Amino acid sequence: MSAAATPRVVELTSPFTRFAGRLLVGVGYEVVLAEPPEGHPDRQEDPVGFAHWHAGKRSVTVPGPPELRRLLAGADILLDGTPDGADTTGLDHLVHVRVTPFGLVGPRSHWQGTDLVVAALGGMLAQVGDPDGPPLHLPENQAEHLAGVNAAIAALLGLRACRRGPGQLADVSAQACVAAALEAGTLAYLHEDRVPPRPGHVHPLVPHGLFRAADGHLGGGLGGSPRMWDALLDWLCEQGAQADLTEPRWQDPVERKKHQEYVFKVVQDFAGTWPKAEFAERAQDRKLPWAAVDVPAELPDNPQLVARGFFTEVDGRTDLGFPFAFPEGRRITALTVPAAGADQKLLAARRPVSVGEGDSARPALDGVRVLDLTWVLAGPYCTKVLADHGADVIKVESAGRPDPTRFAPFMHLSRGPHTDPDTNGYFNEVNRNKRSIALDTRTDDGVAVLRDLVASADVLVENFSATVMTRLGLGWDTLREINPRLVYVSMSGMGHTGPRAGWVSYADTVSASSGLTGLTGWGPGEVVGVIYGHGDIVAGLQAALATVAALEHRERTGRGQHIDLSQLEAIAAHLGTSLLTSARSPIGNTHPVWSPQGVYRSLGADNWLAVSVRSDEEWAALCRVIGRPDLAATADRRRHSALVDEAIGAWTRTLPADLAAELLQQQGVPAGAVQDGRQLVEHDPQLRARGFYVRMAHPAAGAFLHEGPPIRLTRTPGSVRTPAPLLGADTEEVLREVAGYSPERLRYLYDAGVLR
Repeated sequence: MSAAATPRVVELTSPFTRFAGRLLVGVGYEVVLAEPPEGHPDRQEDPVGFAHWHAGKRSVTVPGPPELRRLLAGADILLDGTPDGADTTGLDHLVHVRVTPFGLVGPRSHWQGTDLVVAALGGMLAQVGDPDGPPLHLPENQAEHLAGVNAAIAALLGLRACRRGPGQLADVSAQACVAAALEAGTLAYLHEDRVPPRPGHVHPLVPHGLFRAADGHLGGGLGGSPRMWDALLDWLCEQGAQADLTEPRWQDPVERKKHQEYVFKVVQDFAGTWPKAEFAERAQDRKLPWAAVDVPAELPDNPQLVARGFFTEVDGRTDLGFPFAFPEGRRITALTVPAAGADQKLLAARRPVSVGEGDSARPALDGVRVLDLTWVLAGPYCTKVLADHGADVIKVESAGRPDPTRFAPFMHLSRGPHTDPDTNGYFNEVNRNKRSIALDTRTDDGVAVLRDLVASADVLVENFSATVMTRLGLGWDTLREINPRLVYVSMSGMGHTGPRAGWVSYADTVSASSGLTGLTGWGPGEVVGVIYGHGDIVAGLQAALATVAALEHRERTGRGQHIDLSQLEAIAAHLGTSLLTSARSPIGNTHPVWSPQGVYRSLGADNWLAVSVRSDEEWAALCRVIGRPDLAATADRRRHSALVDEAIGAWTRTLPADLAAELLQQQGVPAGAVQDGRQLVEHDPQLRARGFYVRMAHPAAGAFLHEGPPIRLTRTPGSVRTPAPLLGADTEEVLREVAGYSPERLRYLYDAGVLR
């Protein structure tokens, strides 16, 4: 590929690749959908879904392998969702991204996987639902979306590595993508020997949850700082709704946590009298993190999304837009659905490609320097992805303003008081492979040091609120004046522009605003909600994709850019076809087309089996396995769902979930046990065979397992190379190497208290 050419992607589509293709349309790549001669079956069976996933792509019908090979000869990337994989022998220029439910190696690589089954085996289902009820499926195919964004990242990493050598195979396991996106799900087991129960409506780590409003639901809570508690209490007092919360004992956050159920009841009594939108707006006026729980059909009325031009038109219908504007602030306002074979001329046209010189096995982002001003989860997750694939990530923090997770009381391997900023497992997981400098940016000297670091950086990532960088004197205009080639990724909750740019956002409130929370439940009025940091992880992955896309854009144009990523837009872009279908209420663990699909209790305490049946053949096979061949003739199994579920449940209750899954998978029926953090680490044979969990010794916390990268690049692999840094451990080294500071300059900064 020439430096100036637009990359060409050929997509052999599947549910686990189609989002990757859509994302690459969003970053301006030419995506060619390779279809069978009669066209993709979804054109007839699911035209609305086809429009969402494939608008903006080109279409070539491919009669057989020779024609596909001719098409691939002029492509840069192959997104391959086929079970057996395309033959790319001899196409040394090509980045071949294979996306499968469980990966290409391991004892379960041949298993059938749907979104529900992959979410169960990847650990997602164990984190959603009430503690005394069944696990609950996140709506709109979140496992498939996680696989898709990781596949898009893999494609761009492979493309970047092509500048130093030939193409390569990228093996993307959807299960591993889910297992790497559980926030605390596995970390609680690794660092506390604890498996948290499903949290219901209440966040397991912070005092937030789902509350009823007069006309729906709200996401929010007590906030994360004394100021937020004081502001909430003042509001309650103004309205005479404070009960006894003004008593001195409630000023103690430990006391509030100990009696959280009571405190939440007082807040619920107050919130329940308000319309959801008005309550959220009044709370945000006080800088309190609350949001109305909306459903996708309400998103076109969201003033923030409208003001930022988030939506796109697909053949005249309003659809969800892309997770970030790219390149250089471009928004895609309209897309069309290609006719089958509309671009057959691509088969005949020759497009020159080249193989990179050399054969370097260095990670794809080796040589890229990233200034990491992020904290908590969304931002550090982004920079973790970059660091795993070779970027030199320099985390900028200080004793006066550390990452709050360094001092969080949960997830420490050691017993006793947890005041050591270097032993928190949550922090250490998402900050491995990075360096740390201690820099007080509240001082003029500290900002001057930061400016010097910006001058020699490739990327700066921050997830502050919208005005922080401008207040530091480091808005985009200043940053690009310092370094015109800088890629600056901001990732605030709402984005830097728009009427809600100043809203205070946590992962749960962003999920509430996006429509995801409103679809997570059992039916109309039975919302359970998303009570872990799924939105943070989605934002982090999309920011990583944006970063690598911007680095590639810089290679072709020489220009850096500011990517103003809104976490709200990032998670809304993961809502699939929900806007086109006007999804208004949850559907639990069922599927809009397939039947049966559900989660069934199996042998043992809180053990469950996820099952999806996609065809009459799979239904007949399931009936044979459970010993009910008489059910195979059921004309409308969806209409008789109670009978069907009872029969499946009677069978699963007598068997361990793993055994039941194996019996069904042997007959080609997608099934899998719902796994929690302990089961993922201790028992999952597929993750073990793939070496997913990596043991690494930390100088303060000791040795523990890390979640490995879910993307496996065969020639330039990412890895867990070093443990998370001690606070400020690399200050002198970085300032000497990167900023060129003399011993005298360093001594002055130490004496001035800037490097602490």
